[in-house]
Amino acid sequence: MSGLLPPGPLPAAGLAVGSWRDLPPGQRGATVALGNLDGVHHGHRAVLRAAHAARPDLPLAALTFEPHPREHFRPDDPPFRLTPFPAKREALAEAGCALVYALPFGAELAAMPAEEFVEAVLHRGIGARHLACGADFAFGHRRGGDVAVLARLAEARGIGLSIVPAVADAEGTISSTRIRRALQDGYPERAARDLGRPWEIRGEVVHGDKLGRVLGWPTANLWLGRHLEPARGVYAVTIRLPDGGEARGVANIGRRPTLGGDPQTRLEVHLFDWSGDLYGQEIRVRLLSFLRPDATFSGLEELKAAIAADAAQARALLER
Repeated sequence: MSGLLPPGPLPAAGLAVGSWRDLPPGQRGATVALGNLDGVHHGHRAVLRAAHAARPDLPLAALTFEPHPREHFRPDDPPFRLTPFPAKREALAEAGCALVYALPFGAELAAMPAEEFVEAVLHRGIGARHLACGADFAFGHRRGGDVAVLARLAEARGIGLSIVPAVADAEGTISSTRIRRALQDGYPERAARDLGRPWEIRGEVVHGDKLGRVLGWPTANLWLGRHLEPARGVYAVTIRLPDGGEARGVANIGRRPTLGGDPQTRLEVHLFDWSGDLYGQEIRVRLLSFLRPDATFSGLEELKAAIAADAAQARALLER
């Protein structure tokens, strides 16, 4: 869904703004899509399209929150993010956003009443000229404002508003929750369909115990960090390399039960027909197909045979 704005470099290249206060004129006066926008999926892109269609003469912006409000209110929850902020910002820029307002969500915003949010943030702060949101958008202290409240408050300040129906298919509404469930159940293809692109895990390659190299299958190791943990097991993947190149491979997401178990879930990816040093560099691993669940093997020889079979299956699938 890229190209909402004319082709070519975006104004300010998807500039991220961390506060609504004292913004220079070039960062105010946009048409603004509102929401957490985790995943930047087809539903979110419908909101972006509506914001742009209503005022194509204005820069397109997205207003979101960092951290995600759920991370503020429920800090002990397991990681659930589809798109940590760098990935979200990039996806929003690719969808045509010239500006991304990533408001720091903490005690101040959590306590701000709905009317003050519209007045202080949307009107006086970012100078929004038009707003777009989904029909279930809620905002303000204890989610005290809904789209009816937003419509009234925006109209009083001369701000336009587009309320966008949910995007649905035969299985129901496309949502971040549905995409998370698909990934946790081992269906990356379903997640990719709803996102409009394969879901990916980004991270810095870290040193492991070099066992993959000993077994004849060297791997690049990533910690999942704040990413959602998908179904543990083996995947056919593609890899975006630090130099922008692409590779194919087979990945395991899990805690290595055959080797006694790890305290954290890691992603180990073997790149087909590639060699080099990736330590300390960021790669992006895109999950394309789930091959099998995580398993415990009787020893290293059985593990080695399973890896060979996984690699052959992944290579055949990717070549198709």
